[in-house]
Amino acid sequence: MPPRPILVFAVLWLLLGSADAVAAAASSPTGWKAVLVAGDNAQPVFDNAVVAVGSWLASRGVPAHDIHVLSATQRTGTASAEPASAERILGRIASLRPRPGEGCFVFITSHGRRGEGIWLAYGGEFLRPAGLAQALSAGCASAPTVVIVSGCFSGAFTAMRGPNRIVITAARADRPSFGCQVERIYSVFDECLLAALPRSPTWRAVFTATGRCVRGREGELEVVASQPQAAFGTAVRNLAVR
Repeated sequence: MPPRPILVFAVLWLLLGSADAVAAAASSPTGWKAVLVAGDNAQPVFDNAVVAVGSWLASRGVPAHDIHVLSATQRTGTASAEPASAERILGRIASLRPRPGEGCFVFITSHGRRGEGIWLAYGGEFLRPAGLAQALSAGCASAPTVVIVSGCFSGAFTAMRGPNRIVITAARADRPSFGCQVERIYSVFDECLLAALPRSPTWRAVFTATGRCVRGREGELEVVASQPQAAFGTAVRNLAVR
């Protein structure tokens, strides 16, 4: 029979683990209020990714009126899109206001500049982490929130930490990402993300699978690794992909 202190520790460990599992399950959203952004129109990869993410959300039962699309081209596939200016993007996010049990989902893909943020070609401006964090606080409050920022140097956006937020980015704050050529369908990160979404049970698994895929693709390209980054809040560290 194990010594009493060890036995007590084991029981406490099991109880805490069960509590964490219950909390994670309880916080898993039943639906999403989503904002999808293609920030640049220099290559079609950004609009292509927004269309694909929108289709994935629809396949998960998210109604079209809960998916807000903004683009530098103002069109994505056959669907109309709002102009992707910083004011409109931040306004849309600030007005998401998910119902009880729902979560916020934000996907932004474009070029990025170190120390500046994500490029928005429509207004010739940058979307910066501070502004995005403020809009998320206004529009999502304590609801489970998933933010994916795809672009060079996008790791700076992991500073938007919060207990209810998951932030996944395509690269370290000091590294570029790859695959924004005209002849490609998606950037490297977006292609890997789209492959991971349908087969991953949790958002942590999405990040792990995406990172593994990115490393493989970049190895083939023989480029400096972009090293995708993520931040998982304490309340959503095991959030399920619904």
